[in-house]
Amino acid sequence: MTESTAYPHRSAAQTETQSEVKTTGAKAVLTGHELCRSFGTGALQIHALDGVSLHIPAGQLTVVRGPSGSGKTTLLNLLGGLDRPTSGQVILDDGRVLSELPEKDVLAVRRERIGYVFQSFGLVPVLSAEENIEVPLRLQRTPAGERAERVKEVLELVGLSTHAKQRPYELSGGQQQRVGLARALVSRPDILIADEPTGQLDSETAATIMDLLVAVTHSQGTATVVSTHDPILMGRADQVVVLHDGQRTPGDSS
Repeated sequence: MTESTAYPHRSAAQTETQSEVKTTGAKAVLTGHELCRSFGTGALQIHALDGVSLHIPAGQLTVVRGPSGSGKTTLLNLLGGLDRPTSGQVILDDGRVLSELPEKDVLAVRRERIGYVFQSFGLVPVLSAEENIEVPLRLQRTPAGERAERVKEVLELVGLSTHAKQRPYELSGGQQQRVGLARALVSRPDILIADEPTGQLDSETAATIMDLLVAVTHSQGTATVVSTHDPILMGRADQVVVLHDGQRTPGDSS
């Protein structure tokens, strides 16, 4: 049975992507195919991404690097369903094209399958660490008992069990980012997206966050994609995607 016969609903791009994944021996949980994203019109149009393709395998850390304005955040927003491409496709491992789904279905995918870690932490100031972590589970209407157990589990994972009741202003920058990471992981996502997660941290604290990202990726089989300028994190990546002026450049390691 051919790919096109087995998956008649897939486009040629999807079939090509699945073949590529089989060749490399890695399962792509998320794939970008010829992604383009433009802003503005006419002479003022800006091409933030121009034909970028990549696959994000399970259990691997993918690092996206490049100078400011190269398209890193735009790429992560497209992969995470926070934005839609002008052209091209974001494809899930179940064959659905994320970038073409109705908004309610995109919201469901984001809620159930994708965890986000932001450079600015993104914590709710009036909530404690455990309450911030609990937010995604409340959105999923997870029963109270299971919520408590899973929040406890990820607090232990990021080393913040003794800080559960503290609010963000009572925590250091590194502790706040660990709360952000715990919040991203509490839903047990199979895709983790982090945009410059160590950008506001000192080198020692950043190293701790990097260790957590690498450990979670490999131990839990998460498909993790991180944008960063940090050469240490790049050195620990399973694949590195290099962007320049919205395009992939020769010399990356994927």
